[in-house]
Amino acid sequence: MSTPRGTSATADGGIGSAALLVSLQLTDSSFPSGFYTLSHGLEGYAQAKAVTPEGVPELLADLLRHSVGPSDATALALAHRAAAAGDWAGLGEIDRRLYAAKLNEGLRRAATRTGRQLLDIARECVGGAPLERYAELVAAQRAPGTQAVAAGVAYAAAAVPARAAVVSDLFAFSASFTGAALRLRLTDHRRAQVVLRATAPVIEEVAEAALRRELADLGGCVPLADVMSARHERAEARLFAT
Repeated sequence: MSTPRGTSATADGGIGSAALLVSLQLTDSSFPSGFYTLSHGLEGYAQAKAVTPEGVPELLADLLRHSVGPSDATALALAHRAAAAGDWAGLGEIDRRLYAAKLNEGLRRAATRTGRQLLDIARECVGGAPLERYAELVAAQRAPGTQAVAAGVAYAAAAVPARAAVVSDLFAFSASFTGAALRLRLTDHRRAQVVLRATAPVIEEVAEAALRRELADLGGCVPLADVMSARHERAEARLFAT
């Protein structure tokens, strides 16, 4: 039995065309959330001369496994689950926990700036009750409005399966990171694509781990990345917000 065209899932459990189109739109570099204006800490490493072009792929993999995966990707998976279940109190708790897990002011500011922008635009172009309820929480200051949680709610509102949502957002992080490496002259256009493709197994690994975590597990641990981010906040000249 075939699945009707445009549904969120296919007969074999894969992602349907409607859900795929939402994922592509939300992760596109032209989506005006500001996510692609961030270096995700890479500029701090570059300023400290703590990363070389050869070290970019390893740094990306480490950040995915030990920072983004346990924090943002986990929060996204949990937010997707909470929004789908209508657990608004739980959603606010997830958002607050993720915000608290970001140790530097610059990271917290960037997470809420991009998250609230994503929420605002998603309400218009995706729509749905979950986004409206989440917007009420943010407006009432019961949730800070972080990017990962806003994305999780948007994906749930569009009936994008949780695994596809997490993988999509991890890909967006990786694409944004390699784009920053390009602007910082740590790679070129061709090499950036090679690195991005080679990161696919890491993205799959990190997504599977994020989908298994509970709220108590949320929070990454990459002390050096936090140090580089703190140094970047006080840099005299910056190309990126983080």
